[in-house]
Amino acid sequence: MNIPSLFITFEGLDGCGKSLQAKLLYRHLKKISRKAILLHEPGSTPLGEEISRLVKWGDTTRLSPVTELFLFNASRAQLVSETIKPALAEGTVVIVDRFTDSTLVYQGYGRGLDLDMIRQVNDIALQDCHPDLSILLDTPLEVATGRRKKTSDRFESENDAFHRKIRSGYLDLAESEPERWLVIDGTLEINIITDIIIEKVTLLLETDED
Repeated sequence: MNIPSLFITFEGLDGCGKSLQAKLLYRHLKKISRKAILLHEPGSTPLGEEISRLVKWGDTTRLSPVTELFLFNASRAQLVSETIKPALAEGTVVIVDRFTDSTLVYQGYGRGLDLDMIRQVNDIALQDCHPDLSILLDTPLEVATGRRKKTSDRFESENDAFHRKIRSGYLDLAESEPERWLVIDGTLEINIITDIIIEKVTLLLETDED
């Protein structure tokens, strides 16, 4: 019997709790003996980690928004080819902390690049590998800022106006494609958020197995 795969992405402001919830979902799936893998963007491959250091922490040059767009998608293309597609082909639940929607909101809503252009570049990197479920932990900026680490990368260091555009962008994307998105109040208790996510993922897995 072929075990159905599932591709899940987590999105939201830095400090929204997405990385924690991605880990908790991964642990739950492993606990119930479901094959799963946890990844993050940019990164999760040797090339991706190099790009992550450059685009998030590099201070030798100021990257243009278009350069950011192509660097993130270079990392993504490698991750899709090297890890995501092979894992999905084996019936693995793939969980990724940030994916194409981050590029749409950060380089589009945040930096001002044309959304259609971003989608075209994203699609090249995706290689027809699209998420089945995207989970948005919608969190007020003030709450997310208070949760963030004291050390901030290039994006976390942006002003409040930038981050408000990011949150607005995520909500726009979720509203435009409600069948793919699960929007959760990021201020809820951690265990409540986890329960909501597990319930949704369990339903999707059961549906695929029918």
